[in-house]
Amino acid sequence: MPRLEEPVEIGGLTIPNRLYRAPVLECAGNGPDAVDALIEDLEPAAESGVGLLCQGATIVRGEGGCAAPGMTRVHDSDFVSQLYRLTDRIHDHGSRIFVQLEHGGLRSMETWHAGFRSDNPGLEQLAVSALPWQLRALDAVGFLEYDPHVLSTDEVYDLAADFGAAAANCADAGYDGIHLSGANMGIVQQFLSPFYNRREDEFGGSLEARMRFLEVVHDEIRDRAGDVPLITKVPAERPAPPWPVVRRKLSLEDGVEIARRLEAVGYDGVVPVETSVAWDMSIVRGSFPKRAWENEALREKYDEAFGSAWRRRLVAAGNRLESFVYDFDPAWNETFCRRVREQVSIPVLAEGGIRERGQMDRLLGGSQGAKSPACDMVGMARPFYAEPRLGARLLEDDPDAPTDPTRRVICENCNNCTVPQVTGAPGICRTPSVLRTRGELERAGAYVREPGERL
Repeated sequence: MPRLEEPVEIGGLTIPNRLYRAPVLECAGNGPDAVDALIEDLEPAAESGVGLLCQGATIVRGEGGCAAPGMTRVHDSDFVSQLYRLTDRIHDHGSRIFVQLEHGGLRSMETWHAGFRSDNPGLEQLAVSALPWQLRALDAVGFLEYDPHVLSTDEVYDLAADFGAAAANCADAGYDGIHLSGANMGIVQQFLSPFYNRREDEFGGSLEARMRFLEVVHDEIRDRAGDVPLITKVPAERPAPPWPVVRRKLSLEDGVEIARRLEAVGYDGVVPVETSVAWDMSIVRGSFPKRAWENEALREKYDEAFGSAWRRRLVAAGNRLESFVYDFDPAWNETFCRRVREQVSIPVLAEGGIRERGQMDRLLGGSQGAKSPACDMVGMARPFYAEPRLGARLLEDDPDAPTDPTRRVICENCNNCTVPQVTGAPGICRTPSVLRTRGELERAGAYVREPGERL
């Protein structure tokens, strides 16, 4: 069975080991400092030996579609061409880098960010279908504001072409692969989900028809970017906990079938993710981020984002409720990943609640007493906010040396890094106890990796 340090292939590309930095928000934007900000954020993981870095969700169009402030757009070839400085730096360390492509659809800032709506009154949300009644109810009470534009059949093809053009831009800039944001309630999940997708054309109806958008995106990327490795998240859904009954959703069986069909279409890898039909703490799970909500320096920006102080308090209360439902669950996508891997021959990438070396070895099938492998690569997101050079602590330089299975990340799953991102604040760890531990590890040399050490 493979070890974490062993290479793996995705679409003919060799990844030097099986540890990857999962996509998270970098909040770098598109300004004059964007490339430097991305280098500062991503290069430390490559320096530490991480085999694959997945740059967080980037937007394929020039306006609209951002789920949070500061997301980078990759529609403009002139801007994207500058990103070769980032990809070169990652390659200098022997690592590979994929870029995640996204459009938020109904999850975009046009829906929830009051200040952004005020500054951009003409923007509409792109919608797969007319709003489900649950979203209409939230709109009616003023909690969210919808002005959706339901995509015509021709416009769906146009959107797929934008994914293809963005992929070509990124491939030209030296990215090693493309990662579609197929979950977390973005436009791709909205096409796949029967909760959102009630179309009556070729893109709606059966599961096969709802997958049609991913097929067209695949073809556009192949036509424009060639055989660049192409992976996507694959969702399985549960209802959001505070909501009324949601009967239409993607089951685990649906998710497995989507992955199986995507292999037949020509995708090179899949990332199975159990998520919700709404944007909630199912994405991150863990503790209620009390410190983040009580940060007085961010309070005014929270009020701007949510529209008022009372709305901020309401969102925080909902966040607290969800923290009880979506408490931290180690390796919460394991069952889904294992079932997908039994059905496909392409690599399966696992993320979500993976926190220690022994857990990684078990998921890869390499530890004593492990079941059959649940995945081919293991990834983490928030722990890299806490430890940007985390790979140096988890990867063993000597492939024949024993590894301490209890070696774990210092991230406390407190989510104080995530909530401030609604204001455009960067994704960094803000928890004093974690930062103290990182300082101790830094002084002990835990993150030092000599040039040329095995990746």
